[in-house]
Amino acid sequence: MTADAQGPAPSAGSQTVQRAFEILRLVAYGQEGGVRLTDIVQSSGLNRPTVHRLLRTLIQENAVEQDPLTRRYRIGSELILLGIARTRRFPLLSMSSTHLLQLAQQVGDTVFLSIRHGNDSICIGRQTGHHPIQVLSIEVGTRRPLGVSVSGVALLATLPREESARITMANERRLALHQLKCEDVLDRIDMARKVGYAYAPIGIMPGTRAVAIPVCSDTGRPLAALTITAMSERLGSARLPQVLEQMQAQALQIAHHYDAVQTGGS
Repeated sequence: MTADAQGPAPSAGSQTVQRAFEILRLVAYGQEGGVRLTDIVQSSGLNRPTVHRLLRTLIQENAVEQDPLTRRYRIGSELILLGIARTRRFPLLSMSSTHLLQLAQQVGDTVFLSIRHGNDSICIGRQTGHHPIQVLSIEVGTRRPLGVSVSGVALLATLPREESARITMANERRLALHQLKCEDVLDRIDMARKVGYAYAPIGIMPGTRAVAIPVCSDTGRPLAALTITAMSERLGSARLPQVLEQMQAQALQIAHHYDAVQTGGS
């Protein structure tokens, strides 16, 4: 296909901006622990000098920080401050807060709310329960490739098979960093699509389990995923149906609230 048929080629400046944002997303995967330069190079497909040059510029702008001891990179203060300006423009989180609290009180374990953003899932809300041991597997703001976690699998299961397969294959390189193969992720998506939820009998932390369900609007549009993480014995086969019933009830309440706000209802 010719360049004219594809549209104008990106300028050097716009390409630099695109690469910088790709690196910012990859740095965000590391959260507080940070991410290594090697992992950024491998995931981005860019050469090491280019990645290093862009990171230096991002550090100068306080968009990225580097830990002086571990040499790992993490998101800088400038992006955090810029994000504050957007807080009130994110209604799903504010209207879900009460339901996250109710669910955490009902089940006693930690509840997470995650959304899809491109090929990623991002945790936007977390509420702890009353059980003495809470599994705080991720922080608010954690960004991961769709398919790595039960929340990502639940979100992908709401999509047509062709679309979920396309996203999974696009994430192949990043999934490999989590020791995941695309075919295994696709099998998990198919199972979640069949049973209506995604389940991880072995969680991110040893001795834990996780379960997630999609939150869909009345028209079927996926809005988010609700996830519960707990110690293994608290999400076994005997208790899981009850937990799922409570999750689904709150997911419906979130969806109804969202639809009512969108249509101007009460």
